[in-house]
Amino acid sequence: MDKHVLLIEDEPNIAEAVSFILSRDGWRVSVHGDGATAVARVRDLSPDALVLDVMLPGRSGFDILADLRADPALAATPVLMLTARGQGREREAAEQAGADRFLSKPFANAEVVAALRDLVGG
Repeated sequence: MDKHVLLIEDEPNIAEAVSFILSRDGWRVSVHGDGATAVARVRDLSPDALVLDVMLPGRSGFDILADLRADPALAATPVLMLTARGQGREREAAEQAGADRFLSKPFANAEVVAALRDLVGG
C-alpha cells in the first residue's frame, strides 16, 4: 500500500495497538501525542491521512481539526477521529469540525483499517 498515516493519540497502549494493525496492513505509521504541536507535525509530515484522538494534552482534536480545515494546504487531508465517548454530541461535533469518519473506542481493528482504506482509496 505504501500510504503514510499520522496517528495523533496520547494513550501509549492505543497508539501502539493502532500502529501495529496499520503497519501490518502496509501503512507507514508516524505517532504524535501532543495536541499543542499536532498541526505543525501534520505540516512537517504531509501524511496521506490522519487518525486523530479527540482528547489530547495541549489541545483538543476538535481544535486541531478546525485548524487543519482552515489551512488550504492541509484542508483536504482525510481525518478519522477517535473518541472514548461515543455520544451523538461528540459525533455531531466531529462532523461539524470536518471529520471524514468517526470511531468510538473501543473499536474493532478491522474498522480502523477499513475506514482508512476507504478514506484514501486504498
